[in-house]
Amino acid sequence: MSVNRQIILAKRPVGMPDDSNLTLQQGQVPEVGEGQVLVRTIYLSLDPYMRGRMSAAKSYAASVEEGAVMEGATVGQVVESRSGDFKQGDYVLCPGGWQEYSVNSPKMMRKLDPAQAPISTAVGVLGMPGFTAYVGLDEIGKPQKGETVVVSAAAGAVGQVVGQIAKIQGCRVVGVAGAEDKCKHVVDAYGFDACVNYKDADFRDQLKKACPDGIDVYFENVGGDTFDAVMELVNDFARIPVCGRIAHYNDTEMPQGPDRLPGFMGKVLVKRLLIKGFIQFDYAHRGPDFQRDMSAWIRDGKVHYQEDVVDGLENAVSAFQGLLQGKNRGKLLVRVGEDPTLK
Repeated sequence: MSVNRQIILAKRPVGMPDDSNLTLQQGQVPEVGEGQVLVRTIYLSLDPYMRGRMSAAKSYAASVEEGAVMEGATVGQVVESRSGDFKQGDYVLCPGGWQEYSVNSPKMMRKLDPAQAPISTAVGVLGMPGFTAYVGLDEIGKPQKGETVVVSAAAGAVGQVVGQIAKIQGCRVVGVAGAEDKCKHVVDAYGFDACVNYKDADFRDQLKKACPDGIDVYFENVGGDTFDAVMELVNDFARIPVCGRIAHYNDTEMPQGPDRLPGFMGKVLVKRLLIKGFIQFDYAHRGPDFQRDMSAWIRDGKVHYQEDVVDGLENAVSAFQGLLQGKNRGKLLVRVGEDPTLK
């Protein structure tokens, strides 16, 4: 346990991050100070927001410094504890980062019970992605029974949950994804009413056919052509929670073509649209509501989820590239170390 493999942000990426930006290095397992806890990483969560943390641009969270371990949420097991709140062997959620071992403050940790739910769900359906879906839809989307809800990145960690919550609330749900098997999965496994492949040549026609009564809520994860197509179909008083714009995360220049902002703002005015960006921690006070409702929905079989697990920290960079290209199926995780709960 003397070696701690880590992925370091060596230099800030321009466009798609690669191994020259995120480098695998060997460091020392950190020493545990008074009141601290040493955790062995089992699962590393890979999420689109991490691309922004690699940039120096000002955002809602501080940039990761060059030369530092890339940040990220992890699920792990306590190896050594100098805190009365945790003991050796406990399973925990913590901000361990892209590495095999991390020292954490108890204030930033949460104990997990494998008997209640698989520990991986703490960074998935019962964690940040699930909570993002829950509060974005409830606080901004405010879907009403009989309305049409469209979800981009429908097979992703957030999108798969958004659609199922909307179905629970009695809505017609239409997903948008980038592969036929993804579309089939969200319909068959999650109960979406329809799903359209944005890569199809007749995508806009398919979306219009799937939304015969227009669109009342659009949960925005992607941007790009999908957003443009949706805007042609939005109803008066439509609500658009803006969760992500993954189609643009690796842009290196401004988009080409005429300035369409005046026309877009005209539509916002005429149709009285509500478009609101949000970050899940803005609604931290809703955490207990989320845990209560999501746990019940999973227990009752109303919400299902898919995890895409990649083995080995050495594969984290290529897995993250795939995430930005939409290659993942469900919540993307890197299994960094052994998960004893699976035995």
